[in-house]
Amino acid sequence: MRPEHKNVPALPPSPHGGENCRAVASVLARVGDKWSVFVIMMLINGPQRFNELKRKINGISQRMLTLTLRGLERDGLVTRTVFPTIPPRVDYELTDLGRGLAQPVQALGKWAFEHLPEIEGARTSFDARSGKD
Repeated sequence: MRPEHKNVPALPPSPHGGENCRAVASVLARVGDKWSVFVIMMLINGPQRFNELKRKINGISQRMLTLTLRGLERDGLVTRTVFPTIPPRVDYELTDLGRGLAQPVQALGKWAFEHLPEIEGARTSFDARSGKD
């Protein structure tokens, strides 16, 4: 049996439990996705057209770029503006919310670039210890 502790205040409910955790996880899944990070970084300096983004983001397929932009738009991070020209011109731009995310994304990208040699060295050492080629 546990002894009773009369003078110990009750702990507040954890913000990491239940519905809050799932909601935050869904946001982190979007903003932590590699393609979302690349799109946000490309849009930091202003609006871009779809094909500009596709050209600048090496390795992204047209379908993946479409899905990524749609997800970012759904989450309120990107706006899509269609201009009534022939053919129609579509620009993508960060919203205020997206611009707020741009700074942490840039910091993460900078950190990754600066630590890439250390990370590659750690991977090589790990693979050698694990018997991977």
